[in-house]
Amino acid sequence: MSGELSSGGDVNNLGAGETGGLVPVVAYARTSDDFRQRDGHGVRYQLRIIERTAHQYGCTVVAAYVDNGRSASKVGAARLGFDLLLADLGHGYTDSGHRIAGVVCVADDRLYRRAEDLARFFAALTSWPGRIYVDPQGVRDPYSQEGLLQAVRSLDVAVTETRVRSRRVSDWHWARAAEGVPHSGPRPFGWQEDRLTLHPEEAKLVEQAISDRIAGKAVRAIAADWCDLGVTGTRGGRPNAQTVTQIITAPRVCGYRANRGELLLIPETGQPVHGQWEPIVMPDQWHSVCATFSPGSLYLHRGSGAPRLTGQKRPAPRHLATGFLRCGARRHDGAMCLGALCAQKGRSKTSPYVYSCRSCGRCSISGPLADEALERLVFSEVRGVAKPPQLLRDRWRSGEMGLEEKRKVVASVVTRCIVRPGVKGSASWDHSRVEPLLERPGQAGWSHAEPTGP
Repeated sequence: MSGELSSGGDVNNLGAGETGGLVPVVAYARTSDDFRQRDGHGVRYQLRIIERTAHQYGCTVVAAYVDNGRSASKVGAARLGFDLLLADLGHGYTDSGHRIAGVVCVADDRLYRRAEDLARFFAALTSWPGRIYVDPQGVRDPYSQEGLLQAVRSLDVAVTETRVRSRRVSDWHWARAAEGVPHSGPRPFGWQEDRLTLHPEEAKLVEQAISDRIAGKAVRAIAADWCDLGVTGTRGGRPNAQTVTQIITAPRVCGYRANRGELLLIPETGQPVHGQWEPIVMPDQWHSVCATFSPGSLYLHRGSGAPRLTGQKRPAPRHLATGFLRCGARRHDGAMCLGALCAQKGRSKTSPYVYSCRSCGRCSISGPLADEALERLVFSEVRGVAKPPQLLRDRWRSGEMGLEEKRKVVASVVTRCIVRPGVKGSASWDHSRVEPLLERPGQAGWSHAEPTGP
């Protein structure tokens, strides 16, 4: 099997000539995580099994779509390989021109673990007649009632497995927390690798920051002081006001143990559970520093699974491309980052705001440039896109259309866009840095008879 494998949906053309009478199928491989070896061995093993399965049932793999280290059960998780697979199934051909007569995979749960993805996959697979679905159990007819019922049964098993696993992991974390065991994951700032012993320099910084904040010093000034000293976080990032706030308001600084955004209490006494690590400050100092912040800024009111107690809804996006952009920079292992690009304040008049990747920090693009590139994608000639009606275009360009409606128009054409890193020192705007992933033709319900010019 030839072609370099890469995470995030790179298509590997595995057949370049005639299929020799074999059924041309495309392969899909996915792993949920690859955080240990980071070498894509899981998807490579799946593709070897897929190649053997295809040969066993008289098929040949003409293209492969890969999502390495991507969850299929989390809502909103990006799976670019899956999106590209659905797009090509809708077109009927791969980018290299091979006809697609079916899909082969090692198991149903590699393709879908949510009902929405099952519906999308079967709609794309059956958009052309005569296709098959192949796995190590045999060949399945996706158009038959039995084929659909088998897919639904597989989905039920996957959903049940996901719930059981999630509950098991949640219970495991709670039991560890109740015993005062430190958090798993990256080393917390202020402690050494054992997560129990204080880091001599970092612990002093945290203690001083807490004292300064209680005395009235701005947290941005504290973050600036840390930057001037050359301090970096445990994952190499530069300190900012948000990270400093979370560090000094984390219950661990006074020895308390929290779990999923709540302090753990001893049932018999109602007192907080103390962790097994050395504290940096006393509990009264921790309470005092927390009192200097609004509830929405506190460590306990942020993060995954934690309640947000501000009583306010999440603010609506203020820029057109917010939520549509993904980082196209390559990580050290060669895989694409795919982190979300978030809007933040810029430093020039031409770019008053920029979209930057918070995951790797190696990709940034001018906000107005990205918004303009997204508008061009909506109204320019792009393969596989049904153009919006003239009325929508006129309203957009006349200024009658608000931001929320514009974002809905963009969402009906573009699922996500990859932003390639720019060239350092380049003064010109390059709209081609924004590369779209497109929905199936006609999915938005627009008429192909509409004019397609810009």
